[in-house]
Amino acid sequence: MAIAANRRMTLEEYLNYDDGTDTHYELVNGVLVEMGAESTINTQIAVFLLLCFAQLNIPAYRLGIKQKIAVKSTVINAREPDLMIHSEASAMAIDDAPQAIVKLGHPTPMLIVEVVSPGKPGEDNYDRDYIEKRWEYAARGIAEYWLIDPHRQVVLVMTLQGQSYQEQRFTGTNAIASPTFPNLNLTAAQILNAGKG
Repeated sequence: MAIAANRRMTLEEYLNYDDGTDTHYELVNGVLVEMGAESTINTQIAVFLLLCFAQLNIPAYRLGIKQKIAVKSTVINAREPDLMIHSEASAMAIDDAPQAIVKLGHPTPMLIVEVVSPGKPGEDNYDRDYIEKRWEYAARGIAEYWLIDPHRQVVLVMTLQGQSYQEQRFTGTNAIASPTFPNLNLTAAQILNAGKG
């Protein structure tokens, strides 16, 4: 749900915005968009993947949960992916910053992971995750982007080819093929079930 405003917010205004509630927002085309509460499976998947990447000896300071990244649409947006795996350079760019946001001009993270909230084509959740973020992350130069959809039981691994993503779909016992992390040994089912069973 978008919050009505007389004018569009800047990124700095968004980063300093506090309406006195616990409501969670992303900045989309200069407008605050209320983000619903995360489902349990979404948070479980993010934590499961965080632990899996930690086992690859990625230092903790390069693993980002709920950190923001500025992307450009018609104006600057700020997205908050479920998980970010930083490059050394992107981790250093936000080190000691008062707010964990990878700003435009900062080096890009190695991987962004989004866990999809329920929604159908044409609905805000679906369009945001399947269309808008895909375009924004590609324009930002994110080399690898995962879209995990527990409701459709699919993991999409997208790699940047030129200015758009090439998509690979993984379901069931298909082993995830990550060009950035070839030593990752996971199936789609393990991710979609957050390591249970």
